[in-house]
Amino acid sequence: MADKKDKDKAAKDGKGKPKPQQAKPQAPAKSKEAKGAKGKAAEVEAAEPAEVRPRDPNYTPRLRTHYQKSVAAALSKRFGYKNPMMVPRLQKVVLNMGLGAAVQNPKIIDSAVEDMRAISGQKPVVTRARKSIATFKLRENLPIGVMVTLRAERMWEFVDRLISFSLPRVRDFKGVSPKGFDGKGNFTMGLREQIIFPEIDYDKIDVVKGLNISFVTTAKTDEEGRALLTELGIPFRH
Repeated sequence: MADKKDKDKAAKDGKGKPKPQQAKPQAPAKSKEAKGAKGKAAEVEAAEPAEVRPRDPNYTPRLRTHYQKSVAAALSKRFGYKNPMMVPRLQKVVLNMGLGAAVQNPKIIDSAVEDMRAISGQKPVVTRARKSIATFKLRENLPIGVMVTLRAERMWEFVDRLISFSLPRVRDFKGVSPKGFDGKGNFTMGLREQIIFPEIDYDKIDVVKGLNISFVTTAKTDEEGRALLTELGIPFRH
């Protein structure tokens, strides 16, 4: 009888209690490192270009071919050079964008770097102040401009684009002033707006910026330097 009473009491005590549920098997959680690695791989894959065309080793810029076939012969005939190495040639082209407004607004430097990169196809260098000038609120080592030096194929391609596409887009263009020669055959010209270059997106411009373009040649006189640039196609003002 005692055993029966104990069983009935145990049944009453467990009547109102819920039955324990069996735990469902869970899928193994992905670690944060795995998620981070997967995200980085996706970012790298998205950043890489879909297709990169290999550069043709036999490629020669159009303006360089024109110089070798026509310009060099014309200069030799005009100045009577006896040695082909005496013929003036284009050594490098330097683009310089001075930004005095960057003293008050440093963000202009970032947009100038992007503009110069688009124009030249090469990463520019940020130029900094050499000394402090209290009158202009200028401190030493403060970024005040960007510049880039072009040589070889990029130089020839830039000059070709400048002559063929950019200069014709200048407002009220009447020719390039010939007053920019330095007495040693090198020439510097100024442009008031960077929007004349077709690589610049007009909708993304915050401030209109000007720039200087310096043509460094091997000519010994301004006459030879002007003849070289004229034969290449730069339209000087008469």
